[in-house]
Order: sequence, then structure tokens, then C-alpha cells
Amino acid sequence: MQRAIVLIDGEHYPQVTAEALRQISADFDVVGAVCLGGTEKLACGSPLEVLGVPIVMGLDQLQAVEQAIALYQPHRVIDLSDEPVLDYPKRFAIAARVLALGVTYSGADFVFTAAANTVSTSKPSISIIGTGKRVGKTGISGFAARTLSREFSPIVVTLGRGGPAEPEVVYGHQVDITAGYLLSLSVQGRHASSDHLENALTSHVTTIGGRRCGGGLAGQAYVSNVDRCAAVADAIPGNIVLFEGSGSAIPSVATDRRILVVSAHQPLDTVAQYLGPLRIINSHLVVLTMCEEPIASEHSIRAMEDAIRTINPRARVMRTIFRPRPLSDIRGKSVILCTTSSDAALPIMASHLEEAFGCSVVASTNRLSNRSALQADLASFGGRGAHLVLTELKAAAVDVVTSWGMANELEVAYMDNEPLPAGAEYSLQEEILALAREAVEQHGRIHSAASCVD
Repeated sequence: MQRAIVLIDGEHYPQVTAEALRQISADFDVVGAVCLGGTEKLACGSPLEVLGVPIVMGLDQLQAVEQAIALYQPHRVIDLSDEPVLDYPKRFAIAARVLALGVTYSGADFVFTAAANTVSTSKPSISIIGTGKRVGKTGISGFAARTLSREFSPIVVTLGRGGPAEPEVVYGHQVDITAGYLLSLSVQGRHASSDHLENALTSHVTTIGGRRCGGGLAGQAYVSNVDRCAAVADAIPGNIVLFEGSGSAIPSVATDRRILVVSAHQPLDTVAQYLGPLRIINSHLVVLTMCEEPIASEHSIRAMEDAIRTINPRARVMRTIFRPRPLSDIRGKSVILCTTSSDAALPIMASHLEEAFGCSVVASTNRLSNRSALQADLASFGGRGAHLVLTELKAAAVDVVTSWGMANELEVAYMDNEPLPAGAEYSLQEEILALAREAVEQHGRIHSAASCVD
């Protein structure tokens, strides 16, 4: 029988709570309770003794729940509390904390299931997850892979909504990923802009493409082939594995370290409310992207940092901005730029390309993820005298942009979105290398302990 602890309050008569515990005991071994506050229905003395279980009380609500979980090691936390002791924000804060500790949280009419991190790998590993789509997760993943290549032989596993049904290995240092190669994949009906191809193109590392469908409130995918991807990663050369999430979905892998990517222009509720804190609590490094005007104000960036540090004071938080990095020479050329960026970021990208790479951006679109609008934009660019179309490898970059460029006898080039520190005191490279070394140490400790048990 699974162990459970219950959350109670003093707004219920203890005898009523005791009756609820008797019913719960038919399905669970109730090993403790947490009194979250409220005194209206409590008489003098120790009326809660009628419950017949040890009780944690007198602490901050989140601290009390954490202490009870540490003491009693339950499989489930069952919430018998109610308004006004627990309002909706407090209840979600508890849910995030409980789920982050790997425990299921349920109540009268809800169940939040803890992540089943049943997938493991024989190699040290880092997960790179995000708080949504278009936060720059793949840009950070590619940068991490290039950085780790200094000391390690990294493998990147991606789980896209358009990824392959069976794990697909691309040896980025061996395969020449050209426009023609990508277009040939697209003609075959494959998703030629899949994240594993982007990582292989931008970082020249070994990548494994997988897929997932659905994303729960706590970040779990409904269907995923990450287990088979992990098995492939174990079998091929490489000594550290990066598991890249998809959107806000989290790979169900017990990784040694975790990087969280948050866009500074997202609503603060993304990290501070609902189940947003869940992703922060277990993260070791939080990378804030797009930390610049007019994309995000200094006030909103600081509010995001403060919220993250309040939720997880141990996490390292770094500000970054993105700048385009062409993967081929575009100097002296007239360029059509195609991105998925925001309206605010598009002119910043164009200006950087002109200043840093000596080209002339004669037209641009940020509607790479809207095929019909993108096609309309490209049709309007016909008379701009461009030599080259430069695109991110995302969304419709191959089946629309690459196809259009080649049909119009333009060069087709791809670019990376490279994270740069938004402040002289930051070194994202050093942070990533330090995190990888920690992952190696943690992996070694876990496997040494497992060997001793065996």
C-alpha cells in the first residue's frame, strides 16, 4: 500500500478530518499530516490528536510540506484543506513544490502526477528545458554543445513535435548539411527543420532526433520515444548527453543537472505562478534570454530574476541576448532575412548582420512559422535585388524558404542564434562547463552508490 500524508487545516472539525482519514486509509497508508493553519474549529488542548497520526505544524506552509515529505517519504500528498487557508495561488505553489520532489499531489477533484523519470542513461547528462516555445532553447542547446566540445564529446538528444518516429542519429562533424541535402529530406516528407538537424548544423556535434506529443501542466509528454533515444545515446561514441526539451515539455529522463531557459519578455506568471515554479525548483542554471530593450524592460527583467531567486535561491541566473551568426560568408551580399523572431527583435538582428558581417539586409520577415504569411512576404521580395536568402533552420525554413530561394536562383544560407552575455560579469561558457563537471561528479556518485548496494 502506498504511503500518503494529508494536508489539513483548523477550519475543519478534527472529528470530520478523522473520518476523511479513515476513508483514505482504505487505499493508502496515512503516515502523517501537515496542519497548514486556521483555528476556527480547534478547541483548547490538542484536538488534532484524534487523527491518530504525527502532525507537522507551526512552520511556513511550503516548509512544512517539504519537511513532512522528507520525514515520511510519501508517494502521495492528499489535500484535505480548503479556503481560506489555501487559496488558489497557495495551492498551486504547494503543487509545484510537491511535484518537484517527485510526489503525486491530489485532492477531492484533482490529481497532479509527479514526473516519472524512469529513463536513465549510462553517461553523465544535462537536460535543457524551457518555459515555452520560442524562448531560445535550441540556441542555448547548440551553444552548450559547442562549449562542451572543448572538454567533452557531447551528444544532443532532441524531442520535437515533428521529430522522427525512430531515433535518428546525425553525426554533425561528418555530414555536410547543405540546402540541397535539407531540401531532399523535405521532398521525402520528412521534417527537414527538426531540432536535431539544427543542432548538427550549427554545432557539428552528434545529435539524435526524437519526438513527443502533448505537454501536460507539469511538463510531461503524453507520448515520447526518449527512452529509445537514450538507449541509442548509450550505444554510440560520446561521454555526455544533452537532453533538449520541446516547448515547455520536459524529457522524462533522470538527468544529473538541469538548465532552464526563460525568455525575459514572457509574463511573470510563467515562472512565478501556477506550476511555473516546478521548472525552477530543480534547475541548477537558469538562462534568461532576450534581456534587452525594447524586447524586455529592465523592470521586467529584474522582476523575473527576483522571482526565480525567491523560488530557488541556489540556482545560478544569467542574462543573455541573441545575435544572428551566419554559417557561411555573407560579406558584401544583399540579403533577405527570414526568422521566427518578435517584431521588436527583427530590426536588431538586421542591424547586427549589417554591422558585424558586412552585408546589406534588403528585406526581412519574421513569419517563418506561418507558412501562408511567409509565402506572401517572399512573393513581395521579388524585386529587391537580393543575392542570398538567410534563414534560421526552423519551421518552414526548408520547404518554403529554401525551396523559394533555389527556385529564384538565390544562394541559400543558414544562421545560428548565438547567446551573448548581457553584462560583462557573465560567462555563460564557464557556467556550462562548470555544470557539466558537476554532472560528471554527480553521475559518478550515483553509480558508485548503486555498485555498493549491488
